[in-house]
Amino acid sequence: MKLVLATHNKNKIREIKEKFSHIENLELLTLNQFQSPPEVDEDGSTFEENAEKKARAIAEFTGLPAMSDDSGLCVDALDGRPGVLSARYGGDNTTDKDRYMKLLHEMESSGDDRNAQFVCAIAIAIPHGTCHTTRGICRGIIAQEPSGDQGFGYDPVFYLPQYGKTMAEIPLSEKNKISHRALALEKAAEILANLTEEQ
Repeated sequence: MKLVLATHNKNKIREIKEKFSHIENLELLTLNQFQSPPEVDEDGSTFEENAEKKARAIAEFTGLPAMSDDSGLCVDALDGRPGVLSARYGGDNTTDKDRYMKLLHEMESSGDDRNAQFVCAIAIAIPHGTCHTTRGICRGIIAQEPSGDQGFGYDPVFYLPQYGKTMAEIPLSEKNKISHRALALEKAAEILANLTEEQ
């Protein structure tokens, strides 16, 4: 079975390929292998809505099953912000560092509650058919300052008490066992294993 990964993000593609390497009869394709794929506005109010919208659009465009994810950081003291706006927090042309520094600045006036969770929703859409969604959650605490150079996004400020380190300080092999995306991908792998058996 061919599956189109509806992302240009090299970090996500690497993580997905590693997680799905054990699934037989699954060929992963990327958007770079298609000419002029549509840009999909991620304007949903939930991670699931955004993931499903993109997966369905790419499945219809390519005529192949497609998988998309939407993920973000939800901070309790900020009423769940940045949430679905995590990638655009602070504006469209901001860097990962700009975004997590903005978050740390906002946390200065939010009190002692630094609890947060990374959330990832994954959608697998079949052209003109069903769409399966999964969700993974990784709980942690917003650090006082950034630390580590592994990973991407908000990883340098997402502290994991069980490790005594931020997400950006643990090896990718370890992150791929516990991250929100890893947990959602495990559930997605089960769905894909069933779909490839049906083909």
